[in-house]
Amino acid sequence: MKAFTEITSSLLPLDRSNVDTDAIIPQQYLKSVKRTGFGVVLFDNWRYQDPGVLGQDHSKRRLNQDFVLNKSEHKTAKIILARENFGCGSSREHAVWSILDYGFEVVIAPSFADIFCSNCYKNGLLPIVLKEDEVDYLFEQVRLNSDFSCKVDLKVQKIVDEKNRTFEFQIDEFRKYCLLNGFDEIDLTLQHSDKIKKYEEELRKTSPWLIK
Repeated sequence: MKAFTEITSSLLPLDRSNVDTDAIIPQQYLKSVKRTGFGVVLFDNWRYQDPGVLGQDHSKRRLNQDFVLNKSEHKTAKIILARENFGCGSSREHAVWSILDYGFEVVIAPSFADIFCSNCYKNGLLPIVLKEDEVDYLFEQVRLNSDFSCKVDLKVQKIVDEKNRTFEFQIDEFRKYCLLNGFDEIDLTLQHSDKIKKYEEELRKTSPWLIK
């Protein structure tokens, strides 16, 4: 996966609590496991005025112009700003895939569902927990200026906004290591490829019937 170090971006203000994974990506799109192509159906039921199906030409669907993702002033945002309990509901990993595929790299909220948060780290999306009053402050700044931007620096675990206000965030050291290096579970396993090969060679000698 892509390594994460730092980004500077405006914010998409998704001012809703308890955004569940079905709202992030509806169930009809879960049949595909390609991990790509899901950005166009991110927040599908809110984003479009008509229902969608897997494989259709989504460019021909009617957009809900009132939904924040469709507003031109937020088209370049790479940070989602949300409310508490973001990513609740089912454990579908497609929710994270769709957020990443659209182009977002960070989600800021007061709290996240545990499984969603775990899926974020596995795929290279950075979930940041801030205090409710800090999130309130950021929503207010974006309301006043849609281009309001923040710098997210994972190495020092800080967010610095364009007014030079700083927010610190916590992250598990192992997860931080994986994000900074772009390591998913497969990459971590491959770091031990020499030991794995050596074990398999020994196994062929001592228990050849176990090796096809």
